[in-house]
Amino acid sequence: MQIVVDLNRCQGYAQCVFLAPQVFELHGEEALLYVPTVPEGQDERVLRAAAACPVQAITVGEQAGEGAGVR
Repeated sequence: MQIVVDLNRCQGYAQCVFLAPQVFELHGEEALLYVPTVPEGQDERVLRAAAACPVQAITVGEQAGEGAGVR
C-alpha cells in the first residue's frame, strides 16, 4: 500500500501521528515526515489515520503515487 500526503494541505493537526506512529512523524511544530510505502501490518492504522485527517490531506492506495484523488 502506498500513501501520499499533500503537504500544502496538511495543517499539522497530527491525528495521523497518533493513529499510525510507525508511519507518520511530526518533526518540529508543523513539518510532517512519513513513510510512502506502508510497512507490513500497518494498513489498518494508516486507513484510520487518513480517515481522521481533518483536511483530508492523505491519499491511500496502490494508486497514491500516481496522483489519485485525496481520500
